[in-house]
Parts: sequence; C-alpha cells; structure tokens
Amino acid sequence: MSHRRPSVAMPAAAALLIAGFLCACNYSGEEPVKEKDFAVNASVKTAIGAAGSTFVHPIMTKWIDAYEQSHPGMLVNYRPVGSGAGIESLRQNTTEIAASDMPLSDEQLKSMVPIIQVPITAGAVCAVYNLPSVKNPLRFSASTLAGIFLGNIISWQDPAIAHDNPGVPLPHAAIIVVHRSEGSGTTSIFTSYLAKVSADWSKRVGSGLSVQWPVGISEQGSSGVLEFVKQNVGTIGYAELNYAAAAHLPVASIQNRAGSFVAPNAASTTAAIQAFEQELTTDARASIVDPPASAKEAYPISGLSFFLIARDGSDAAERQAIRDFTQYIITNGQDLSEGLDYARLPKSVQDRAVSLLGQMQTTPQPKST
Repeated sequence: MSHRRPSVAMPAAAALLIAGFLCACNYSGEEPVKEKDFAVNASVKTAIGAAGSTFVHPIMTKWIDAYEQSHPGMLVNYRPVGSGAGIESLRQNTTEIAASDMPLSDEQLKSMVPIIQVPITAGAVCAVYNLPSVKNPLRFSASTLAGIFLGNIISWQDPAIAHDNPGVPLPHAAIIVVHRSEGSGTTSIFTSYLAKVSADWSKRVGSGLSVQWPVGISEQGSSGVLEFVKQNVGTIGYAELNYAAAAHLPVASIQNRAGSFVAPNAASTTAAIQAFEQELTTDARASIVDPPASAKEAYPISGLSFFLIARDGSDAAERQAIRDFTQYIITNGQDLSEGLDYARLPKSVQDRAVSLLGQMQTTPQPKST
C-alpha cells in the first residue's frame, strides 16, 4: 500500500477532527469550512480539497505527488474516507472534488447542485479469504459467491464450493463473512455484481454504497475488513485488489459469463471495460460488472471510479486548477496505473471524460447589495 505524504496526512487529520466537531455542535456559521483550508501554508498558491473513495487512494497518492512536483505551489488535500462520505462532503461544499466508485443516478443528482461525473480509473474488487491449508487460489462461480454472502452456504466443504474447486482439500470449518460498515464504493461494485448475477440477492439485498447485509461482521474501511480476514481463519470478505495484494491475502478467481474462472488483475479489468466500451461512450456511468460471454478474459467484478465536481463555480483560478488536475489524471496520469493493479482507461473513455470535463464553467459571483 502506498505511503501517505506528511503534507497531506496531518492537515487531513485536523480537518477530520474539526469537521466532526462542527457536525456534533450543529455548526451554523455562514458557510462550511473548506477541507483545503486546513492544508494551506505560505508556499501554497492554489489548494484543492478532495475526499472519498478508498479504492483510488493508492493511485491518487501517486497522481498527487507527480502533479505537485510538476506544479510548484499546487496542493491537493485528499482524504480516503469512503465514497459515501466524499459525496456528502461535496454536498456540504467542504470539498471541491468527491471521488466515488458509484456514480450518482439522475434521481440522486436532483438533490445536488449541477454535478459533472468524470471517470478517472478502473479496478477490480476481489473476494479475499483466510484458509492456510488451501495452497492454490480458490475459484467461485457467481451462484456460489452469492450463496456465501447470502448466508446460504455456511461451510467451506459445501458441495457448491467443492464443485467449483475439484480436487482441492477444503477445510472442515464454518465460513465467517465480513463486510464494510460504512458507505463504500467498493461495496457498491461488489453488490452490483451480486444483484446482477443472483435474483435472490437482487430481491433480498439489492446494491448500493450501503446495504442491509444478510449475514456477516461489519468492519470500518478496506483496512478493517482485511485486518479481520488476516486475523481469523475461515473468514471471507471483499476488497480492492491493491489493498488485498498489500495485505498478502489470497484472492479468488471468479467465473464469468463465458464460463472462465478469471483472476483479478489490470488486464482482466481492461477486458471488462472494453466489453462495455460502446455503452461508456454514450453514458460514462455505465456499469462494467458481469460482462457478456463474448468477453472471455474479463474479470466480472470490475468497476470505474469517478470524480464528482460541481459544474459551476465563481473562483476562476480554483476552477482552472480543478480542471487541469483532473485532465492530467484522465490523460497522462493513466501511465501511473502500471504496477498498481489499476486498468488504464481506453482512449474512447478518456475522450468522453475530457468532453465531460469541458462542461465546467465559471460563473460570476453575485454582487452584494
């Protein structure tokens, strides 16, 4: 897992404490305190506050480091607090950018100021588990994975798991499910997949940043889920591939619609994006989970991440800084995907993202009377 820069981590912690204090006291000042304001010092000419997805945190750190080095005086303060909290920060106007792994629907947008949603990267959400006696990666069909998280499959020796893993000596142990406790884009991608492949899951649970889980233990953040899995034999959870790799936990191969058991990686995520390329050029919010059978090499639990940015703003310098940083991410910044298990956005999706970014506009601030 990538390191966090001291220049970002300390102000972000202060921002979190102060924001919590203001909420607890029902603060009613003239306007919310901006995240970016806690990170500004004499050497900073322009600052952007951003918060949200833990999914993108490793590559976000790389993007910020590279961009700030080539743009002296620029500072991007990012807090990986989860997609749900990031969206709420944008709603309250305490950040300029929310990073989310679940784009807002037309209905959800009605409660926000006009928002632009720009795809920035893509990655895999994987099933992680702790079974020391199993030496090779497990395989799960869609029905088996849904059955585990529905609580219908409760033993590692269940016939469904044995069928997916012929010849594998499975332990005689109960399955312990763990999931995220907070609003999470990772949860949205994972549950969107389960809802698409399982009618039972779709009817009973559905999908979203937060759901009513049928079974399992709740843990905060990807780190909380992974730490619980590491400490408890027999546990299964889900996490972004980067975090799973950093935690040195095994990840399962998932059967796609072509019948292939595919491991999560950058190449199989790219194959998932390419399977929906036409849909994405029409609507960048199109889901890329569960690609069609024609995408034989696609990993089925893949998702896009987005920047959510207010379409309108009155600070011309700030608006230009947001536009420039975001354009760097969706163009040259894609090179940093190498070695981080993220998938590069195809050129067609990059072009669509740049077009969406072009909708940003600077509006004059009303004159006081």
